[in-house]
Amino acid sequence: MAGKKGKKRSETCNCFPLSDEENVTSDLMDTTLNQRRPAGWRAIPFVLGNETFERLASYGLMANFMVYLQREYHMNQVEAATILNGWSAASNFAPVIGAYVSDAFMGKFWTIVLGSFSSLLGMMIMTLTALLPPLRPPPCADEDLQQGQCKPYNGAHLGVLMVSLCWLSIGTGGIKPCSIPFSVDQFDLTTEEGRKGNNSFYNLYYTTQTIVLLVTQTVVVYIQNDISWALGFGIPTLCMIFAIVLFFVGTRIYVYIKPKGSVVAGVAQVFVAAYKKRRFYIAVDGVDGQFYDPPLTTSLLCVRELHLTTQYRFLNKAALVIDDEVNPDGSCKNPWMLCTIQQVEDVKCLLNIIPIWVTSILGFLAMNQQGTFTVSQALKMDLQFGSTIKIPAGSVGVITLIAIAVWLPFYDRVLVPALEKITKLEGGITVLQRIGVGNLFSILTMLVSGFIETKRRNSALSHGGPDGVAPMSVMWLTPQLILIGFAEIFSIVGLIEFYNKQFPEHMRSIGNSLIYLTFSLASYASNWIITIVNDVTGRSGSSWLSGDINTSKLDKFYFLIAGISLLDFVVFMFCARRYHYRGQC
Repeated sequence: MAGKKGKKRSETCNCFPLSDEENVTSDLMDTTLNQRRPAGWRAIPFVLGNETFERLASYGLMANFMVYLQREYHMNQVEAATILNGWSAASNFAPVIGAYVSDAFMGKFWTIVLGSFSSLLGMMIMTLTALLPPLRPPPCADEDLQQGQCKPYNGAHLGVLMVSLCWLSIGTGGIKPCSIPFSVDQFDLTTEEGRKGNNSFYNLYYTTQTIVLLVTQTVVVYIQNDISWALGFGIPTLCMIFAIVLFFVGTRIYVYIKPKGSVVAGVAQVFVAAYKKRRFYIAVDGVDGQFYDPPLTTSLLCVRELHLTTQYRFLNKAALVIDDEVNPDGSCKNPWMLCTIQQVEDVKCLLNIIPIWVTSILGFLAMNQQGTFTVSQALKMDLQFGSTIKIPAGSVGVITLIAIAVWLPFYDRVLVPALEKITKLEGGITVLQRIGVGNLFSILTMLVSGFIETKRRNSALSHGGPDGVAPMSVMWLTPQLILIGFAEIFSIVGLIEFYNKQFPEHMRSIGNSLIYLTFSLASYASNWIITIVNDVTGRSGSSWLSGDINTSKLDKFYFLIAGISLLDFVVFMFCARRYHYRGQC
């Protein structure tokens, strides 16, 4: 029931018992222990296939959505951008809610199922808006559209559109936070083969997402623009149906982790119990303190029993047993007065992660700039590639996707094994080192972007035509686009791996949702910096970010982002050096 502080706990892992709903195949069972064996890579095609086709469906649906709103709903740029940004904000916040529902009530499997069907419903409604003329305003010629003489949309048209977007946000909230943790559940982390497979999974996951983006930004956009909106929306909808079917095919071999109740309540109990016992004394060596440490009763696939540490020592009082707080059967009488050692150490784990998460927000600033101002640069450069091909300015980001698709497999299959031989570390380098390398690439990206922009602007002002286009190939942007791809590979993939490995096992969905929350907050931070820079520099009559990119000082803005990223990297290094990795099986 209780144990001494500092006593070494058992480091054996508890395997997940069989679910009543599962039909278990004999080759996946340990007949001696009557326990489910993780299928590893045998299960991943079904889980990752669901995620991949769902991303293909949702990205394909939204890749050209701004154009769809303007052409088919006759919205102006501000109206269309407002709807798109609102949907994006909701979709990035929804995974936080979905993660809570998954870890506390439904479990990852059923949350993914709910999200998949919600996404399918949203896509079907969106496809109907393109297929059925009464669901959108009447057609309008391009000339009338440019002059604002088209019949506007009405409340019914907008209502149907909003319903489809709401269902898509719900679907995103169910799938995004659970897909990766559910995949991790399928690996046996007690074996070297399982750990290596788990490490490779993160790289494979991001590679497939990159390929999906390549397809949606080329093939799907072409179909929508040049063939048919209904077909361009219908194909992603069919992909979503296939994703759901593929996911259910693997139900016989999945490992299912049961939810453990409200995660938020469990965290709050530790703080409340520690505060209520704040006046009690705990000896430094812990000899005189008895702590509540009942045997683990968990359905988690692999979990290490933790011993009480001296870090955040004030929280240890939450596990201090006072008088008769424990029932004869070993359960505590009031969870708001007494918590387990496991609960206390899980909360400490969360407190350790928070500084890393906060620094990652500013670490994404460089990625935000490449998604906005790079297009503005491309518009004022020679877009001709060869004698016949003209590159759309909005498609230059494909260079980044190609770099990621080529580099990630090389990194996983060639570079990592070589690094492992040198460093003797699983994965070649630690997860935080990987994130740090990504941050360095972000800084380098902004520096290179600044130098290239200086050259582009000087060329435009000295030799440009009346339209302000510099006689300089758009391929000059290739170095910064490749570098930002490397930054994504190390930073984003590193953070995904970090959250899934360092969060307590029953909070993995919440940990994974932090990635999308980081994207959202980084976008807000980027907008905030842009507004401040524009206001401050505009007071002198020459804003760094004026409407004309040739008279602005975008290169100085890039150097400013590099400076902010450098300061953030210093803070990250300080936090990373103080971070204590959570024990793993």
